[in-house]
Amino acid sequence: MPSFWEKVNVNGADMDIYASVPDGDGPFPAVVVAQHASGVDKFIQDMADKLAVAGYAAVAPDLFHRITDEMVESTGKSKRDQLNDPLIIDDINATVDYLVNHSSIDSEHIGVTGFCMGGRVAWLAAATNSFIKAAVPYYGGNIMVSWGDATEPPLALTSGIKCPVLFHFGEIDENPSQADMLVMDRELSANSVPHQFYTYPGANHAFMNPANPPRYQRVAAEMSWPRTLDFFGAHLCGPPASGYDGPACE
Repeated sequence: MPSFWEKVNVNGADMDIYASVPDGDGPFPAVVVAQHASGVDKFIQDMADKLAVAGYAAVAPDLFHRITDEMVESTGKSKRDQLNDPLIIDDINATVDYLVNHSSIDSEHIGVTGFCMGGRVAWLAAATNSFIKAAVPYYGGNIMVSWGDATEPPLALTSGIKCPVLFHFGEIDENPSQADMLVMDRELSANSVPHQFYTYPGANHAFMNPANPPRYQRVAAEMSWPRTLDFFGAHLCGPPASGYDGPACE
């Protein structure tokens, strides 16, 4: 299972992406993996690798590529707090374009997942990029808040989602809370977006990440991941026009 770093051009600037692909020549269905606030770290790379084992080409863009350590020091704001929704959309679109134009990718079957702020990004990506055919946000907070120059939060863009959504929530998470879940459910339903929500008892934010012991919950992690793979298997491999018949499509 090859994995590597590559650069993608976004509006004249280079953005690093981590890519992990199945063995073989493809073409493979693909999943964009949106990072959490810690960046494209070992956890995000591990999740991309797990998707590759399941038969998907997985790519994780570095959404912090414009934000330097000097900017953090001078502003006193974290990299996450300096993100800008219009630029996030540009980064996701450039990542999807990279996949669509790659000969080993089945461009008709591209999904997105993300963790923490990446769950928010997954919602935003699904609402703004028509190539996305399935979206799986994990505990995406701040979906009702706009970032940077955006005039509307991701929730207000829900009508743009033209794919099914699977959302994983922690029961005791405060962002997104169970009340937030009800708001998102109503908005997806109002826009006729097929969706499934799962809430994991006793689970908090970041329950997937074993590097965060206070919040990691093995039971929730082990329950949610097969559901994610089943969801992608149903919506990204049914059957591809390319004829790909790899592990994820069996």
